[in-house]
Amino acid sequence: MIPIRDRIRRAIERDALIPPGSRVVVAVSGGSDSVALLELLVELAPECRFAIAAVVHVNHGLRGEDSDGDEAFCRALAASHSLRFESTTEDVAKRAASERTSIEVAGRRTRYEFFDEVAERVQANRIATGHTRDDQAETFLLRLLRGAGASGLAGVRPRRGAIVRPLLEMRRTELRVYLASRHRRYREDASNADLTVPRNWVRHRLVPLLGDHVNADIVEVLAREATVLRDETALLERLANEAAARIETSLQAGRIALDASALAELTPALARRVVRQALSRVDVRQFHGFDHVEQVLALAKPVGGHMAADLPGVRVERIGASVVLSKREPRERPGAVAFRYDLPVPGRVVIPEAGCEIETLVRKCKGSQVLLKQALQSGPEVAVIDAATAKDGLFVRSRHAGDSLRPFGMSGRKKLQDVLVDQKVPRARRDGVPIVVDGKDRILWVAGQMACEDGRVTARTQSVVILKLSPFGEEGDEA
Repeated sequence: MIPIRDRIRRAIERDALIPPGSRVVVAVSGGSDSVALLELLVELAPECRFAIAAVVHVNHGLRGEDSDGDEAFCRALAASHSLRFESTTEDVAKRAASERTSIEVAGRRTRYEFFDEVAERVQANRIATGHTRDDQAETFLLRLLRGAGASGLAGVRPRRGAIVRPLLEMRRTELRVYLASRHRRYREDASNADLTVPRNWVRHRLVPLLGDHVNADIVEVLAREATVLRDETALLERLANEAAARIETSLQAGRIALDASALAELTPALARRVVRQALSRVDVRQFHGFDHVEQVLALAKPVGGHMAADLPGVRVERIGASVVLSKREPRERPGAVAFRYDLPVPGRVVIPEAGCEIETLVRKCKGSQVLLKQALQSGPEVAVIDAATAKDGLFVRSRHAGDSLRPFGMSGRKKLQDVLVDQKVPRARRDGVPIVVDGKDRILWVAGQMACEDGRVTARTQSVVILKLSPFGEEGDEA
């Protein structure tokens, strides 16, 4: 077998991850993958002619003494190689609450912001992270289950800007054998066993299940599939760019015109990609899903008269022979667009107007008490309701005038408006707060804010629905 260090060197050279003369910041959490990454880069630095500018670590403040122990371990590891060590301690739970997002997303944002900050300070042009082939397979499954398209299923890329992942061809087990051969210790994070975190559930339950019953080499199969899709996506992107150069015209004030007949003649896959690129250029902050793209394509078909559609952040109009995309001016109350969606159980729904998605899972109460307890303690982005309340369907909608609810633990009713004020939700964001209701339009959960008595789990409950709120469009799922 080819030694690990040679495989990593080949990946670095083949994908131009760390060119000679580079200065690299190495992200180390203390786990086996990142510790192996640092050891391998220390070995390869002289041979590949790059320098390790700093070792970086983020203390998320989530596990008390264990988090502090991780930081101390990483500091000592850097010192053992006489490397500069940079760390920061952040209250990730507080950030997640303030940004109405999940702990995982808040942690990821915090890490990459700090990595960028340190890279600028030490004049580094590369940031190396320890993503492995196992991470690639897990990301593929996570995105598949969430309904991602080909671009999303392409998974974790070897390089994204300054971020490089030299270990993407390595299995976690191989890296641990490598560390053992060098008598290097690493830290185990107990939170990685928390099955209420989707990635952990995929890692500990779904991947082993597929390995036992479908293909023993499932990680390799999924990782190869991601690589194939990444290459095919790159080709489609190039073809879409070439097509856009022919049919797209940039107008004044951030407007784009697409030649309607030329757009209609493109193959569906290419046409969708051209439209998605154009929407992103008009307003990169907004998420535009399949239905939005189809609305634009519908306006490219031969029609008479003037037609238009309002999408998140973008106004689309058929004007003569062109489909014109214009950035919509923000309204005084940007969340004021009403919305209502079916909420599948189990399943997920994207809510573009609110900038989020809600996922639902069903669990039997018996035998799932630990899981239920963990879910209840996961913070405002998770709620647990009695599955009986979903018998006539669940829905997620924007607030209505006169809405009221029964707050969890209270016998009386309270106006939704008062709840939002008490929760200090800014006035401009109140119309965008997702409200989960049952078939009788009873409020079960003010997403990210408050659970309600009408969905309460009782001693008679036979099964529960776990609701999880998270932002959409995160490159995330990359750990």
